[in-house]
Amino acid sequence: MPKNPGLIFLAAFLVNNILLIRYLGLCPFFGVSTSLNTAFGMSAAVLFVMLLAAWVTWFIFHIILIPANLVFLRTATFILVIASLVQFVEMFLRKNFRTLYSAMGIYLPLITTNCAILAVTFLNIDYKFNLLQATIFALGTGLGFALVIILFAALRERLDFAPINRSFRGYPIAFIAASLVSLAFLGFIGLFGLSL
Repeated sequence: MPKNPGLIFLAAFLVNNILLIRYLGLCPFFGVSTSLNTAFGMSAAVLFVMLLAAWVTWFIFHIILIPANLVFLRTATFILVIASLVQFVEMFLRKNFRTLYSAMGIYLPLITTNCAILAVTFLNIDYKFNLLQATIFALGTGLGFALVIILFAALRERLDFAPINRSFRGYPIAFIAASLVSLAFLGFIGLFGLSL
């Protein structure tokens, strides 16, 4: 992974897109991408949790786990941090944005188990990013998630009115469309010398 902030952002946003290239976070991707409103809401929630999780886990890992020689607790600690942040987002949405909270349904608590967020926290440590690089990586990944889920929600809204055979309606055509969009994103591999 490059160390230049601009290249880190491009790699996370396009080249190694968390949904279409790494295939992480597909549960909320397929579940919430049925309308643009819920896609925007999920994007904002995931981006917020991803950024906060990247900061908090980076500090916990470097200030507590490494000095105390407790690196083996990384997974459990990171999951607890993410679960706490998701609870905060869920309470905020329930209080301030009731319709969005209702529209997201079960997929909002599933952010806790969204492997895309956990992957970002792990990759920040594995790539040995400093705090600025970890922030840029989380921002690029979160915005890449948002780009794809919003683009896909717009595509699925159009597919609802397309003359598609009944047996392909719903998830079958969604998987076919996701495969085609994923192939399009493969074209970014090699951009500025970046690769998987």
